[in-house]
Amino acid sequence: MSISSFALQTNFNVKNAMASSTLSDLMRVRKETIRNCMADFENEEHRLENVLTINGSQYVNDSKAANVNATFYALDSMEHTTIWIAGGLDEESSYDMLLPLVNEKVNAIICLGANNDKLIETFGNVVDFMIETNSISDAVKIAYKLSREGETVLFSPAGACENLTENFEERGKRFKEAVRQL
Repeated sequence: MSISSFALQTNFNVKNAMASSTLSDLMRVRKETIRNCMADFENEEHRLENVLTINGSQYVNDSKAANVNATFYALDSMEHTTIWIAGGLDEESSYDMLLPLVNEKVNAIICLGANNDKLIETFGNVVDFMIETNSISDAVKIAYKLSREGETVLFSPAGACENLTENFEERGKRFKEAVRQL
């Protein structure tokens, strides 16, 4: 089966699909059933979820990325220049593993919340534009003003929810609502 026939083609999802396919094969699931599942699989809400395309820019909700490792896979899957909305409660993790991806793919970072010192310290000299805001709605509006046709606006916080929302589900819903209101 060609990767081009997978419903979800990001590196993250291809790796998961390969592992699932191998396990299914070991369990003697018919190859046709495996192929059908891979072609029809739908992404989980709040994990690399395409929300809307507005003025040629794709808005992606990855609110479930509550740690740096999850955001690594999100950034790795970006195929276009990206505006990254990041920020959340993360006092222990290092963002260093994201440096090569940010350098290659990100031209702007919108820091969300009150605890952005590590984001600014790590990426302040790497991207063309960096700004802080305390509201998801404001972050989306700023991303809209910065975005150009063909770019991606990625909401992948790389940290747990702060006082802005109770959980990643609510955080993702607020992001999607803000995008729909543009």
